Amino acid sequence: MGVTPFHHSILEVQLPKHFDKPTDMRYDGTQDPQEHLTSFEARMNLEGVGDEVRCRAFPITLAGPAIRWFNELPQGSVTFFTDITRAFLAQFTTRIAKAKHPINLLGITQRTGEQTRKYQDRFNDECLEIDGLTNSVASLCLTNGLLNKDFRKYLTG
Repeated sequence: MGVTPFHHSILEVQLPKHFDKPTDMRYDGTQDPQEHLTSFEARMNLEGVGDEVRCRAFPITLAGPAIRWFNELPQGSVTFFTDITRAFLAQFTTRIAKAKHPINLLGITQRTGEQTRKYQDRFNDECLEIDGLTNSVASLCLTNGLLNKDFRKYLTG
């Protein structure tokens, strides 16, 4: 075998006969690496495979800059799947999605000429990305972003 970041103990393990390789998963370095790991782990848990198979299957899910990164890991440096996860998250840390806070909603305002319904739809889409958002905070931020002052007064009065 050629140069590989896998320790020989990983390479010695046979893949299960009916193992469904995760060829439908792709990470190219542009998405959130935590989401990719979570999806990959869920898939491996469903397959019921151990650490060694997880290690061997993970590179199949990588593309572009991500597979180049993996191939540049030092020879024999991966003994456990945690070795991959730590290095993977460290490498692609800038792609980790930042948690959005309710205060971000104050920056969403109705645009000039934008229909109120369009503004509300855009606002609602942003609300979906915020954990722990209360109805009262969402309502306050929504009305705060309305251009029509009379309508805003009507809703809050």
